[in-house]
Amino acid sequence: MTALAGNTRNDVVQNAANPAPSASANMPKDGMPIMHQTRVPPILPWPDIGRIAKWSVSSYKFGFGTECLRDGDPDTFWHSDGPQPHFITIEFPRKVAIQKISIYLSWPQDDSYTPSTLAIRAGTGPSDLQDVRVATLDKPDGWITFDVSSELSEDGTTYKPVHGYVLQIIVVANHMSGKDTHIRGLKILGPIEDNVTDDDPFPFTSPAFKMYETIR
Repeated sequence: MTALAGNTRNDVVQNAANPAPSASANMPKDGMPIMHQTRVPPILPWPDIGRIAKWSVSSYKFGFGTECLRDGDPDTFWHSDGPQPHFITIEFPRKVAIQKISIYLSWPQDDSYTPSTLAIRAGTGPSDLQDVRVATLDKPDGWITFDVSSELSEDGTTYKPVHGYVLQIIVVANHMSGKDTHIRGLKILGPIEDNVTDDDPFPFTSPAFKMYETIR
């Protein structure tokens, strides 16, 4: 379910505790959140641009800092340890196009530490960040991938990337009014690069097809 509120999209991501869907159910659908029922980071067609950025968090318990967001280990997690709101700030060395966020949350493991509402902000610096997206999460368990932008593309089927130097992810609320938060993994994804050449008469153009581009 997707609701629009002003210029900021608010997507409701339902619990994925049902039996695992078929592979086709996890295929990327342009503009829609994708729920991956897996503990390991999913293979996605969008490039991981977070590796070039500087990461920081509002607070953390010793041994549960930013490194736990990027290590690919589903058993580690960022554990906030301070006053609300809790947030993650990603600063890029240059202006970049940001398409999607992929985040791993586990309500069965983390209970009231699990975020229920996330706000996404972007801008050129910490002083001019603006809300670009709000996501409401209903007992999530797995990796969730969703667009950062609320602005539709020209054809109306996808969302444009957000361009900026800084991206911030704010935990607005946790399940059961929990105070501190756990996030087990986070990836920042850029747009799919168009590398089509004249030698490729049948290019893979959609995210769903590009997942299998290398298997042809």
